[in-house]
Amino acid sequence: MNAVLLAVLCMLILSVMRVHVVISLIIGSFVGGLCSDLTLKETIDAFNTGISNGASIALSYALLGAFAVAISRSGLPQALADIAIKQLKTPSKKNKIKWLLIIIIGLVSISSQNVIPIHIAFIPLLIPPLLYVMSKLSLDRRMIACVMAFGLITPYMFLPIGFGNIFLEQILLKNISNAGLNVEHINVMEAMAIPALGMFIGLLIAIFFSYRKPRKYQEKMIEVKHAPEMTKRSLFISIATIILSFVIQLYTGSMILGALIGFICFLATGIVKWDEADNAFNDGLKMMAMIGFVMISAQGFAEVLKQTNEISTLVMHSAEIFGGNKVMASFTLMVIGLIITLGIGSSFSTVPIIAVIFVPLCVQLGFSPLATVCLIGASGAIGDAGAPPSDTILATTAGLNMDGQHDHIRDSVIPTFIHFNIPLLFAGWIGSLVL
Repeated sequence: MNAVLLAVLCMLILSVMRVHVVISLIIGSFVGGLCSDLTLKETIDAFNTGISNGASIALSYALLGAFAVAISRSGLPQALADIAIKQLKTPSKKNKIKWLLIIIIGLVSISSQNVIPIHIAFIPLLIPPLLYVMSKLSLDRRMIACVMAFGLITPYMFLPIGFGNIFLEQILLKNISNAGLNVEHINVMEAMAIPALGMFIGLLIAIFFSYRKPRKYQEKMIEVKHAPEMTKRSLFISIATIILSFVIQLYTGSMILGALIGFICFLATGIVKWDEADNAFNDGLKMMAMIGFVMISAQGFAEVLKQTNEISTLVMHSAEIFGGNKVMASFTLMVIGLIITLGIGSSFSTVPIIAVIFVPLCVQLGFSPLATVCLIGASGAIGDAGAPPSDTILATTAGLNMDGQHDHIRDSVIPTFIHFNIPLLFAGWIGSLVL
């Protein structure tokens, strides 16, 4: 069997068996390397070369985690929740509060990927205090799960800012370029517009059709322990720091520098106490460490696959199977991307794995560079929603299930899979054929 195919299958099988994805990637790397013409030393060297390429991405996540913790210390997330709870005292405003709540959670989720790049860190801070509000409004939490999933995924797969800069520029375009395709003049937003539209259609279906009816929950007030109190000073500092961090990020193109300056501002103004700085930074590292290590391991995995020199053989045989049929090939590649991401749980880690296989195959089948970027970007992003081990979905469940009334599989995994993976599958398929 082809060493590349064997490595991918090994990684997938181990992931499905609930072996940690980092271990699955490392074992898959060595299986692929040793089943090819590579020696043990050559396999280790290739893996080490690959993981060095993911160092900057991991450092970005570490600093963003620290920035997220600093924002939480300002009391801003808790203040947003308190405002919504106070509004419940006016019964006539319930419908207004419902839509305001949906919009706020959606905007915060979207902002967590770019304007305030803290990823899933806002969920345990903002969502638990709002569960009482949701219960009073009989708001279906499956809808909220879809709203958060949309906000946490769509911005990074379409907007090259914040986490989108990492996914689109540092991972997607970089790995496609490393695989041999010139994407220097590609407009990545143009390439990912159709897949993003598929995600938006799924969101509209979830809000206005699937989960629009009231759903009863027990009304339990969740008390957030050690929630910091928001003051006018901390509010002003938080907003000013967030704007400054965003401007620096846009001007320099560096999330690392933006997050670092943001953390330093919180430290210098006393929002984060000097004697708490180490704990705040360490908490941020812990929060983002797993994601960073998965992406580093995926880079090593991809490098080993490239060094086996068996990708070209796999591409040639695959092209023969498709017989030049781009319609069949595109749909099959999207399904492969879905399977891999469902197993790994991270779209950021899927792209380095599939790029080394998909790029030569797309070139062989005659896909344009723009269509290739669309296909690989959508194939990587698909499965982040609806994957049981996805950090996005796990965090969503953790927030919505603080009172024990939201099931991970039935209320988070299945709804997000149906409303995002299925539309994204067809949107990515169509996009790769029309671009």
